[in-house]
Amino acid sequence: MERGEQRTLAWVLHPDIKGDREARPAEPALDEAVALAAALPGLQVEGSEVVRLSRVHPGMLFGSGKIEELKARFKEHEIELVLVDGPVSPVQQRNLEKEWGVKLLDRTGLILEIFSDRARTREGVLQVEMAALSYQRTRLVRAWTHLERQRGGFGFVGGPGETQIEADRRAIDDQLVKLRRQLDRVARTRTLHRAARAKVPFPVVALVGYTNAGKSTIFNRLTGAEVLAKDMLFATLDPTMRRVALPAGLQVILSDTVGFISDLPTELVAAFRATLEEVLDADLILHVRDISHPQTDAQAKDVEGILESLGVGESTPLIEVWNKIDLLAPEARISVDVQSGREAKVISVSALTGEGLDSLLDEITRWLDEPREEEELLVSFAAGRQRAWLHENRLVIEEQDEESGTRMRVRWTARQRDRFQTL
Repeated sequence: MERGEQRTLAWVLHPDIKGDREARPAEPALDEAVALAAALPGLQVEGSEVVRLSRVHPGMLFGSGKIEELKARFKEHEIELVLVDGPVSPVQQRNLEKEWGVKLLDRTGLILEIFSDRARTREGVLQVEMAALSYQRTRLVRAWTHLERQRGGFGFVGGPGETQIEADRRAIDDQLVKLRRQLDRVARTRTLHRAARAKVPFPVVALVGYTNAGKSTIFNRLTGAEVLAKDMLFATLDPTMRRVALPAGLQVILSDTVGFISDLPTELVAAFRATLEEVLDADLILHVRDISHPQTDAQAKDVEGILESLGVGESTPLIEVWNKIDLLAPEARISVDVQSGREAKVISVSALTGEGLDSLLDEITRWLDEPREEEELLVSFAAGRQRAWLHENRLVIEEQDEESGTRMRVRWTARQRDRFQTL
C-alpha cells in the first residue's frame, strides 16, 4: 500500500451456529475469513472472533446482548467495516449497520470485492460485474455507480458507490442484458482462440485447487512464466496459459485457473463457468492441494464438489499434487511420503524448493503419452456430436461418406475411445 493511503479499519466475525452439521470448524474458518480480508487492498483487520450462536435471530443475526458488546468494541477500535463470514440477509445487514454505525459485508460481498480488485482481462471484469449485479439484485442494493468504472471495487467498502440509493431492478436487469451481450462477444472470441489451439496437437493440462494451494508457483516453476504468486487468497483470477515441453519431448498447454474456496458464491460459480471451460476441455487435471494445511481434506472435498458442479466428468484423468511438503514436520512428512507412495494418482512436491517436480513431469508424460491404435468407425449422419468431437480432438485420419453414414479411420487412445462411447 502506498504511503499516505487511507486504510479502512475492519473487524471479522465468524458466526458459529449450534447444531449446524454442515458448518466448517469455527477456528480454521475464522482464519480463512481473516486471510480473505487481508487479500483486499485498503483493509486493516483490527480484530477477529468467533461468535457462538444457539440460533439465528432473523432481524439482527445476533442476540441483543452480543450486539451491544460488539458495538462497544467497534467504537473503542474505531471500526468502519464489519465482515461477517457467512450469509447476511438484507434486513439483517440494514439493522446491524444502523445499530453499529458501520458498513457491513457478508462472505459473498467480500469475495466479490476481491474478485473485482483482481480481474484484469475484459472477460474477467465482465464476469465479476455480472456476479455483483446478480448479488445486488437480491438485496437492498447500494449505489452501483461502479458500473461507470473500468475496474475496482463495488462501493461496498467505499468510494464512488458509497452512498445508498433505492435499487431500480429494471435498470439492473437492463445492465445485466448489456453485460451478457458484451460477454457473449468476448466468449465467441475465446471460442475462436480455443478452436485455433485445437488445430495444434498439444494436450491441455489444467491446474485446479483451493485458493492459495500453490498453483501459480507450480505454473511458474514448470513454464518459466511470472504469474503473480503470493501467499494470499485469490492471487490468481484470470486464466493464464503457456506451452511447456516435457522431458520426453511431448509438448502440452499448461493452464492456471482461479482458486476455489468453500461456500463460493453461486453467482461467481455461474459467472466464471466460461473461464473454467479450460478445465472442462482439459486432457488432464492437476488438483493442487496444500498438504500442510490443517483443513486440506475439507478443502479437497470443496474443490471436488465444484468440479462436479461444473460438469467435469470422471472420464477426465486427474492427478492430485500434494504441494508444500517443505512445510511439514518430519513425522508428518514421513506419513505423507508413505501415503502418496501408495496412491497411483498422487505426487508429493514442493513448488518452493522444486522437490518432486521432475516426478510430476514424468507422471504427466505417462498419462498423456498413451499408446494409440487405429480403428475404423461408421458414424451415422445424425451423430453430429460424435463427429464434431472426433474432429475437435484431431483423431480423424481420413473419412468418406457412404449411404448409411461416414466411414472414419481414427487414431486414438483407449481413454479417448471410452470417452467417445459416452457421447
